Amino acid sequence: MWVVGGTLIYLAVARDMEPSLLLPMGFGAILVNLPMSGAITQQIARLVGGVAQTSEEVGVLNELYAAGIANELFPLLLFIGIGAMIDFGPLLSNPRMLFFGAAAQFGIFFTFSLASLLGFSWQDAASISIIGAADGPTSIFVANYFDSNYIGAIIVAAYSYMALVPIIQPPVIRMITTKAERRIRMNYEQKSVNRFVRIIFPIIVTVVAGLFAPRSVALVGFLMFGNLIRECGVLGSLSSSAQKELANLVTLLLGITVAVNMQAAKFLNAQTLMILALGLAAFVFDTVGGVFFAKFMNLFMKEKINPMIGATGISAFPMSARVISKMAIEEDPTNHILMHAVSANVSGQIASVIAGGLVIKLVEGLIK
Repeated sequence: MWVVGGTLIYLAVARDMEPSLLLPMGFGAILVNLPMSGAITQQIARLVGGVAQTSEEVGVLNELYAAGIANELFPLLLFIGIGAMIDFGPLLSNPRMLFFGAAAQFGIFFTFSLASLLGFSWQDAASISIIGAADGPTSIFVANYFDSNYIGAIIVAAYSYMALVPIIQPPVIRMITTKAERRIRMNYEQKSVNRFVRIIFPIIVTVVAGLFAPRSVALVGFLMFGNLIRECGVLGSLSSSAQKELANLVTLLLGITVAVNMQAAKFLNAQTLMILALGLAAFVFDTVGGVFFAKFMNLFMKEKINPMIGATGISAFPMSARVISKMAIEEDPTNHILMHAVSANVSGQIASVIAGGLVIKLVEGLIK
């Protein structure tokens, strides 16, 4: 586990891969695996009146876990910050991109089925499948909701693969698209989105999500609340604080706190390797689902869509949009599809949290 922790720190520092999360996670992995670590709960032997007695000493990381993750507080607070960072303007200007956010969640449901066939319980299979949402807070929320036995491995996989989007997506996309498809040009007309639409949009999304996927309402609601703070125009300082101080502080606490579930006894097993493999499968099939959906739409559309846009329907915002935009420029230096990619990428942020709620509802239905 010291090697695992050191690897995460290396990726954060030397490769600049999600450093705000991988660095505290890596350090936390080392911290909780030190012999008799005082950072985690342990049994302590003491002499009381000359008689040896054993008592439990609660570690500070366990206290943080109970206060911030066991009740989903940290992920929800982080969603306020993420919502305040997101500009839904490009999506509202090009609403058809909403479909790509839905299509790129295919990997979640494929991986849920695959994990179930491999012997994981429905609860654990659901928790593993959400790795494909490319959304760390949603992964934590669902895994914690089902009290998964593998929450540590799930969180490490979710954030690690998010950081590896520039490595995972390009080869997958090249395998399933032709050069001509990757060179398809798309016209973008920036439409003005008035303030009323920007304000009412997060409210409508919250209500619709709450009606159709009630279990997602906390995730969607906090995300949209953060966006409402941004767009209302009267809470500028709070919006800035949510994007910076709140998001940064919660991210650091979240990263080091999840290390409670990275103790060697829980983490180093065959199931962890299977979870890492399943998480990769979820990412790959999310990408494939989005790309093939774009190809399907092109069968009926006069103005063709660059199928690479479909891959940005995952929730790794804005990393996936940047990766796809870069790929388009590599194919044709004059082909700029960034705004389309951003639109689809933003829709993926919404779709991923709704997918989390749908998976919870699905599993509860199967159990009943």
